Amino acid sequence: MKNPWLSYSILRLGLFALLFWAFMLLDFNPFFAAIIAASISFAISLIFLDKQRRAMSEQVAAKLSRNKEGSYEDPESDLENEILDQSKVDEDQAGADK
Repeated sequence: MKNPWLSYSILRLGLFALLFWAFMLLDFNPFFAAIIAASISFAISLIFLDKQRRAMSEQVAAKLSRNKEGSYEDPESDLENEILDQSKVDEDQAGADK
């Protein structure tokens, strides 16, 4: 998967669901099954999902990185600003035409 957030979340939830289902088949109380499944899935994810967690961390770091001037590099925000500026220019031109 390209999106590290999605892949990590799906793997973590799947691991929890699998363990929870296994404990419920063993006739555990649902409350304790959920606690035990959450604890075990957390421990397993710390050990085996390091690659996905690192990719997610890199994505967050890239999103929050600053440039030399101390502002954030955000291409999505720049694109939004360009679109808003263009629509403002279009509105001004339409108002001048009237």
